[in-house]
Amino acid sequence: MLSESERERASALLVCAGGGIGDSLLASVVARALHARFARVDALTLPGHRETLERVPDVDGVLVDDGGEERDVAQRLAQRGYAAAIVTWATARSARLIRFTGIPERVGQGRRLYSALFTKRVIVRSERGDVTSHWTQVLLDYARALGCDTANPRPRFLPTDDDEREARSAMERYDLEPGQFLIMHPSNAIASQRSWPTDGWRRLARALRARFAVPVVVTGSLAERSIVEAVCDEQAIPLAGELGVGAFGALARASRAYVGITTGVMHVAAAVGAPTLGIFPFQSDFPERWAPIGEKTAVVRPSYRCHVGDSKEHCRDYACIQHLDVDRILMAAEALLR
Repeated sequence: MLSESERERASALLVCAGGGIGDSLLASVVARALHARFARVDALTLPGHRETLERVPDVDGVLVDDGGEERDVAQRLAQRGYAAAIVTWATARSARLIRFTGIPERVGQGRRLYSALFTKRVIVRSERGDVTSHWTQVLLDYARALGCDTANPRPRFLPTDDDEREARSAMERYDLEPGQFLIMHPSNAIASQRSWPTDGWRRLARALRARFAVPVVVTGSLAERSIVEAVCDEQAIPLAGELGVGAFGALARASRAYVGITTGVMHVAAAVGAPTLGIFPFQSDFPERWAPIGEKTAVVRPSYRCHVGDSKEHCRDYACIQHLDVDRILMAAEALLR
C-alpha cells in the first residue's frame, strides 16, 4: 500500500474506451472509488465519449484513444507516471496498450486470451450467471481488486455554463418553462440502422401530453432525426441533433421528467437528477443490470413476448416497440412523479 505522502502524489488511470456514452458514464463510479487511494484519477476513452466524461466531477482529466499506434499511445501515457490502471472495457488493444505503459498495477477482465497482460484479473459477475447486480457493482469489482470502493454508486454529470445557455436557448425557441415539459427519447444506438417502429412512441407522446398537460419534447441524435420526426405529431416538439450531450443534460435537469428507452442519455438524465423512467422493451434486456440510478428513477420491464431467438440487435420486426404498453408506462410515470 502507498504511504500517505505517496498517495498525495499518486495517480491512476481508468480505461473506458468502448461501448456507448452510458457505459463510460457508469464506469465513472470506478473513478470515484479510486479516489480512496489515489489523489488523481484520469480517464482514457473514445473521442465520442470525451464530452461526457469531461462533465463528470469524479474524473480529473480526460484522455482520448484516437486509434493511433499502440506503442505511441502507451508512451504518452507512460510519461504521466500512473501507479495503477483499471480497464473496464477490455479488448486486446486496451490490454496491450496498458501493458506497454509499464504501469505496475493493471486490473482487467479475466478469462480472456489477453488477460495475462493484467496483473490483477477480475471475473465479471455476469459470466457466473449473475443477471441482477447493477452494472456499476460489476465495474466496482475492478476497483475492489485494488482495495478501493465507494458506498455511492450513483454517476454524476455536471453541465457547464455553456451547456446551460444552450439548453435555455432551445427552451426559449420552443416556449418551454422549467419543470413544465417532458422529455421522451424513443431510440437507441441501433435504431437508425433498423426499420424502427414509431407508432407506439407516437401514441405514448400523445398520452403523456394528455395525462400531464405539458409539452413533450422528443429527443434523438442527428442520425435519428427521421425517427424523431415520425414520432412527433403537430403538437410534439422534435429536438434531434440540436443539442450536445452537455446541453441535453441541462435540458433534462430543467424538465419535469425523462421518459424513454434504455440508452446512454437515460443515464445522463438520471445523473443530473431528473426523474427518469427507463423503458426496457426487449425480453433480452436486463432492467436490474442497466436501470438508471438517480434521485428518483423507475423502470418499465418487458411485457411483449419476443420471437424465439430474437435480440434487440437482430429482430425481424421490433413488435415490442410497435406495441408499447402505453397504459403501463403512464402508470409508472404517474407513480414516479406523484
